[in-house]
Amino acid sequence: MPNKITVGTRGSDLALWQANFIKKLLEKKNRNLKAEIKVIKTKGDKILDVALSKIGDRSLFTKELEVELLANRIDLAVHSLKDLQTEIPKGLILAAITKRHDVEDVLIARKKGTTIETLKEYAIVATGSLRRKCQLLHIRPDIKVVNLRGNVPSRIEKFLKSDWDAIILARAGVERLKLEKYISSYISTDLMLPAVGQGALGIEINSANKRVYEIIRVINDETTFSAVRAERALLKELEGGCQVPIGALAKVKTSGLYLDAMVGALDGSITYRKEVRGSKLNPEKLGKSLAKDLKKAGAKIILDDINNAAERK
Repeated sequence: MPNKITVGTRGSDLALWQANFIKKLLEKKNRNLKAEIKVIKTKGDKILDVALSKIGDRSLFTKELEVELLANRIDLAVHSLKDLQTEIPKGLILAAITKRHDVEDVLIARKKGTTIETLKEYAIVATGSLRRKCQLLHIRPDIKVVNLRGNVPSRIEKFLKSDWDAIILARAGVERLKLEKYISSYISTDLMLPAVGQGALGIEINSANKRVYEIIRVINDETTFSAVRAERALLKELEGGCQVPIGALAKVKTSGLYLDAMVGALDGSITYRKEVRGSKLNPEKLGKSLAKDLKKAGAKIILDDINNAAERK
């Protein structure tokens, strides 16, 4: 008899691609395993006409999946790791992270080869991310940024029907859905740091479910897990969500773990960015340390201003 597990996921094209990717990976590693997919709609999937920064819920794309996990109605939930809040609810654990896809953001414009630098003066660029908006305006303060929500295909469709000059999306999502033909250029992480966990898939389970833990650990990528732990520790220390422009990228090298991170003002006028090296055996320590360094450098003023403004609303 096959060993059965239920995989919980959101219902977007990208989420379903991710769930099916994990399903196939697990079944390949476990010959007697049969995985079935259960689609669960989250708050973030239902509210599509409001900017993420204005909703302010850090579990926007995960809460309903986590309720199912705690009730044992699904065995695991597959997340785009950048959507998973740093505070995991009691009774749940982030049990595995698969090998990371390329982390860059991409520019989708009217002409192949168009870059942020070559966009026309006062170009209109759409994005739903304050992190992208901040770093874009820091490079090109003349650009007008408009809000964009929806899944990857619908964002591209909105762009094609609009008078916008470009949109910015994550490379991983575009490539996973085989929509590379729309990419005009890849944005270097030197110019634009990705979101914490961007390009990685996280698998969340009920901490009491030892059977599932043993099943999924075989697909965990230790290198990615170490890097992402540093990024998530930094984000947690900064207490940032989708209301704060924060970018981070950790890389495991033979000489140690390197973490590059930034915090910026909403209008891109000020950004604080720093890279540090530490031990890959203690990624959380590195993340917390860099977060404190950024705060001391001036990022705390930005964080306090944004959080105070959010409270007043």
